[in-house]
Amino acid sequence: MVGVALVAASALWLLWTGDTGVRYSADHGETVPMWARWIPALAGIALVRLVPAKAPTSAPSATSGRALRIQAGTLMVLALVFAVSLRSAGGGEPAHTLFKLSMLLGVPVAMFWVMRPGRPIPVARDGTTPWQRVAPAIPVGTWLLLSYCGPLAIPPGDDAPIDSLGMLLATIAVGFLLNALLEEVFYRRWLQSRWEVLLGRLPAIVLTSALWASWHIGIQGTGALHVDLAHVFVNQGVLGLFLGYLWSKYRAMWPILVVHGAVNALPLLLPA
Repeated sequence: MVGVALVAASALWLLWTGDTGVRYSADHGETVPMWARWIPALAGIALVRLVPAKAPTSAPSATSGRALRIQAGTLMVLALVFAVSLRSAGGGEPAHTLFKLSMLLGVPVAMFWVMRPGRPIPVARDGTTPWQRVAPAIPVGTWLLLSYCGPLAIPPGDDAPIDSLGMLLATIAVGFLLNALLEEVFYRRWLQSRWEVLLGRLPAIVLTSALWASWHIGIQGTGALHVDLAHVFVNQGVLGLFLGYLWSKYRAMWPILVVHGAVNALPLLLPA
């Protein structure tokens, strides 16, 4: 309830001030109305709710009790420190990459290794049918169509496209590994999965969405903290609810990687 209230209060504040445009890329300052970002995400959430899938099942794990709380708490602290550190450093390179690799990958992997034989929360599902494996394509495809086709489509940026095809592909590949893959593994597979055990599904989705959204002020912020937080809560925060619900419902990486990868890659491809 607190997390949803933050999003609602942020939206009301931006409506009150008339600052309802949110950035859709860190590469330029162009904006779209915040509700243009809500509609695809909310449609995706509704379809995740409607499209059936077998509930995720988890095998017994040594990561339980005290070990689980330590891992969940450490991951949450790392997410907060990452957001604060990136904003303090101005969000540029190489700070962005160094902080992300160390706090979202290096420290968690070291923690899992030190706490062995405890293992990450299992996310396998037993007895899935072919339909259940492809079912996420419906909400993901709908989100893609609404986000990049029709009246809600994100406009192409004015920045010049990358001249070399090889450089373009390399940029997309590196961006996918560093942003989509690394972030989804940390925030959804590691962080959200643990907090689901401790808090339940919906609170964990909201908590993870807020933490994931908050670090974006480091690369898309304009300076005023309360304004920057309001922008990311109504933008990445709402998208994070869709990503978190996708992960919680289907326990498959490919849907959240497609959505996150499209968010990062399509702004590069649209001008081309």
